Amino acid sequence: MVQKAKILLVDDRPENLLALEAILSALDQTLVRASSGEEALKALLTDDFAVILLDVQMPGMDGFETAAHIKRRERTRDIPIIFLTAINHGPHHTFRGYAAGAVDYISKPFDPWVLRAKVSVFVELYMKNCQLREQAALLRLQLEGNGHAIGDTKEPAGLLAELSARLAAVEEQAEALTKQLDDESADAAAVATAAHLERKLTGLRRALDALEPGAGGPAASLPSQN
Repeated sequence: MVQKAKILLVDDRPENLLALEAILSALDQTLVRASSGEEALKALLTDDFAVILLDVQMPGMDGFETAAHIKRRERTRDIPIIFLTAINHGPHHTFRGYAAGAVDYISKPFDPWVLRAKVSVFVELYMKNCQLREQAALLRLQLEGNGHAIGDTKEPAGLLAELSARLAAVEEQAEALTKQLDDESADAAAVATAAHLERKLTGLRRALDALEPGAGGPAASLPSQN
């Protein structure tokens, strides 16, 4: 059963949160509400999120300040943030949003289809990264667990074959996603994230190939999952 991604919706107005839920419900992911910046930061302490939709104008801690806290935390600094605002103060205001770490800055009222499409890209990238981490974890388990070297038994070889097949499926999906982003002239941040994912896949594939009999054993280092 595929684990659903979590999307954090941050807005102090309940009607706006309801509208976002209506727009994003078609993605069939887990939508988490936060009515303030403080509440959003608490949610980020315990859960992992694929993307954050963050209202700029909020009483107390506004969107810019909330984003600054998110980007300072090692656990959350890489989560994509899409700013939503009902007030357009011109290029300087937009620049402030990007400077705060946002991957996009959308003014209300926005096109529901466009917002849903943007969020779906980051959800898909998040899911691919999760799959990649799972493959890397299985590979580390094989290298470090039970004290077995590759080739000691038939079981490691079977596990290698399974890992290779699973990794191939992720590679195929990542390649298709990259082509889709190129075709749709997607946001630069989404394209860069997809490229980063492909580089990690390449590193994992090289490490896996190095474990094959005659390839020099498990000396290859695994790619970083940061």
